[in-house]
Amino acid sequence: QLQASGGGLVQAGGSLRLSCTAEDLTFRNHHISWFRQAPGKEQALVACMAGSPGTPYYDDAVRGRFTMETDNVKNTAFLQMSKMKPEDTAVYKCALGTWCDVRGMKYWGKGTQVTVSS
Repeated sequence: QLQASGGGLVQAGGSLRLSCTAEDLTFRNHHISWFRQAPGKEQALVACMAGSPGTPYYDDAVRGRFTMETDNVKNTAFLQMSKMKPEDTAVYKCALGTWCDVRGMKYWGKGTQVTVSS
């Protein structure tokens, strides 16, 4: 129902744009989140929007570098990642739910790998 794409390998300082497309789900009625999980670490919230359109929340680690947007016509969420750092390396997932927390997510997409080389 959710499909994330756009991951890949990028050099430090570079950019990537992730997409998350929902089938049979409506962004307007859900909190839309991006999470990431680095090797050996817990899943962490990257960005979240309480309904679409809305004002995104960003984790301190990415604020000022990442931008979350949604397109309700295409039912797609985007995560524009800029000025990337090696510590951004992780599997990124999109999710829909009722609040901006892992516990609040009801629908999860398969992850997309992002690797940032130094």
